[in-house]
Amino acid sequence: MDSHRHLCSGFVQWVIRHDGEGRFRFTSAQGPLGQALYRDLGLDPVRFETNLLVVGDVAYGKLAAILEVAVRLGGIWRAAALLRWLPAALGDWAYDRIARNRYALFGRRETCWLPAPDVADRVI
Repeated sequence: MDSHRHLCSGFVQWVIRHDGEGRFRFTSAQGPLGQALYRDLGLDPVRFETNLLVVGDVAYGKLAAILEVAVRLGGIWRAAALLRWLPAALGDWAYDRIARNRYALFGRRETCWLPAPDVADRVI
């Protein structure tokens, strides 16, 4: 996650609220682990163009990452799997449009989001 962006950190906070089992762990794109992941995947470690979900040796990005998180949360969120029927190019196009306008739509933090003490162990 890019911890300076309201959209990214807001998504992480939403996942934490809905992930009662604590399955997901998070790292900042600006930190050492996030930087290493971006580099290893051939992504620009300065311009964060996507969120990432890494499961085993599979990395999901853009809309695929969001949908995979929703499906793994279960319950009503599994309905998001229906969006997998969208062609990947269309989903990525929509994701990119929102990402390109994220500051205008959702704002930007001047400081990094910090987790509450009760979920701090979920942020690496």
